[in-house]
Amino acid sequence: MPVSQPRAVDLLDWYDANRRRLPWRAEPGEVPDPYSVWLSEIMLQQTTVVTVIPYFNDFTARWPTVVDLAAANRDDILKAWAGLGYYARARNLHACARVVAEDHSGTFPATEKGLRALPGVGAYTAAAVAAIAFGEKATPVDGNIVRVTSRLFAVDEPMPKARSEIERLTAMLTPADRPGDFAQAMMDLGATICAPKSPKCLMCPWNTVCAAQKAGSAEAYPRKAPKKQRPTRYGICFWAEDGQGHVLVRTRPDKGLLGGMTEIPSTDWQSDPWDLSAAIAEGPVRGEWILLDGDVNHTFTHFHLVLKVMRAKTARFNAPEMAWWAKATEIGLEALPTVMKKVVNLAQSANQES
Repeated sequence: MPVSQPRAVDLLDWYDANRRRLPWRAEPGEVPDPYSVWLSEIMLQQTTVVTVIPYFNDFTARWPTVVDLAAANRDDILKAWAGLGYYARARNLHACARVVAEDHSGTFPATEKGLRALPGVGAYTAAAVAAIAFGEKATPVDGNIVRVTSRLFAVDEPMPKARSEIERLTAMLTPADRPGDFAQAMMDLGATICAPKSPKCLMCPWNTVCAAQKAGSAEAYPRKAPKKQRPTRYGICFWAEDGQGHVLVRTRPDKGLLGGMTEIPSTDWQSDPWDLSAAIAEGPVRGEWILLDGDVNHTFTHFHLVLKVMRAKTARFNAPEMAWWAKATEIGLEALPTVMKKVVNLAQSANQES
């Protein structure tokens, strides 16, 4: 355990002098904008600050308020989200905006409980928005905060089992005064000082009360359970060209991985490599399918994916439901997830070489 009780005031003093300036963060003396706080917290889930900043700036330029976002076309939101990953967040973002606009007159609920009732708002996001935007004594715990607290108290139980204890300890530290600044200070401390590797312990405002620092074992926390090996799945994508500069694309079902995003038609993703003849039977059209050189490799949270790409030239036909012909030169404007951008790059590179 720490030598003495960590004091929130020490961290807040450090934060006042060292806070990061971020586009969604209110400056000292400013009133936080709940829309900006909520939008940034949704975007930052499983995503780095550096990656999020241009997306946040683009969203707030196009949709300055939650009412504007609610009125937007969902496909436009998905296109703007493409590349951020975890695409259920984008669908829930639109659903939440509509509920706030229609059921709450465009004003976010000001309590953790009220926020938790919104679509796509989990326990962490509700606590973050309640604390940062509304000053409620709530305790969000993200990856940075897990790391800070686990080191501060040398929590030996591995994650994720340790999470409830880490949340309890963090709540114990959270002050009634400036809870939002305290949450952001914890995030900044984890991002800039209490880093996963080579933490700058001598610069930490809590270094004299940190159990891991005292033991010289900061990098050992948070404890992690042994990683499970990711399985590999295989699929084949079909690049169908109509001879007039168009390519067949389709929308994935809302439910499931990459739901609602645009894809190049593909087989199911299975645990064994596809037999080419079996795969062709699942293609969107009959034709002379040619296997292109190279693979598309992509890693999701729970599995690796290896895709091969087959190409065929075909006469234009009426696209099936949820599919359409997109201009090949403008396909980058579609709501393509990162893995499908890789498929497009492979197919277009093959076309340039042929």
